[in-house]
Amino acid sequence: MYARILVPLEHAPADETILAHVRDLARRLGSSLVLIHVADGWVARNIKELDLRESEEMREDRAYLEQICGRLQAEGLDVDAVLAAGDPAKEIADAAQREGCDLIAMATHGHRLLEDVVRGSTATALRHITKVPILMVRSDKK
Repeated sequence: MYARILVPLEHAPADETILAHVRDLARRLGSSLVLIHVADGWVARNIKELDLRESEEMREDRAYLEQICGRLQAEGLDVDAVLAAGDPAKEIADAAQREGCDLIAMATHGHRLLEDVVRGSTATALRHITKVPILMVRSDKK
């Protein structure tokens, strides 16, 4: 049903919620996984335009992705990892298309309405810019 699943990670405890879910889903369906983290600090948002080097935060994000990817591969899963930079919703949508993913599976925090209005929601923005189905799993971890 889903051959390739894109899994946005935040480099936060909530990642374990979605990883547990997609690990089982990928095993059952024989799906491959693409892990993505979108660095969105100042350097990440301006790296291309200003020809900047990766920040320490981006290097830590890359190491985190590689560690999670290695852990899942050691469990026998087919996993790739992508570190992107910029607007999270746009980068996730672009990666889903570029990587040939047919499902995006992500953790949500269940923000209250006011918080989403103030902070915005990657999941909400993503729904408006991609045709790839999105599976949202609520996490109580922040």
